[in-house]
Amino acid sequence: MRKSVGIKQAIFPMPVLMIGTYDSEGKVDVMNAAWGMMLDMNHVVLNLTESHKTVQNIKEKGAFTVGLADEEHMVAADYVGIVSANNTPDKFEKSGLTATKSEVVDAPIINEFPVTMECRFVEYQNDETGCGVIGEIVDVKVDEKVLDEKGKIDPSKIKAILYDPFNHGYYRVGDKVGNAFQEGNQLK
Repeated sequence: MRKSVGIKQAIFPMPVLMIGTYDSEGKVDVMNAAWGMMLDMNHVVLNLTESHKTVQNIKEKGAFTVGLADEEHMVAADYVGIVSANNTPDKFEKSGLTATKSEVVDAPIINEFPVTMECRFVEYQNDETGCGVIGEIVDVKVDEKVLDEKGKIDPSKIKAILYDPFNHGYYRVGDKVGNAFQEGNQLK
């Protein structure tokens, strides 16, 4: 039996994405964004309002990075999501995170997060269905500690965290349970 619970943000899990930018003075800004995903093979879309300092920075610099938040840095990741750079200009310093300048886009790579997509700003959309930043992925940087013996990313080593929109919790990505594009062959 099913019960109606009303309209909910019912997509679970949602990734915890760390959006890195530089402001007009070259100062690092990072925010936590659960409302983001792959748009296609080379593009990401982030549902961010123009009031975010991050969006202003993206438009001005034409670039941003998207890091995957991990369990080890959950406190800092949550902090930069609940504090606005519009009100707390030194929030990055207070977070304890560190950054390195990307070699391919004018944006910072947050060192603590093991996987980072470097993105070129494509466009900002704002209409009746929502608002969003679209970026083209131009490179991905990965900490070697999350690679397997063949040099491929091992998701279990990332220890990425996910956002639970039902109860506002964070969860760590769990164990592999199958192989995509193969398990369904059992029903052929």
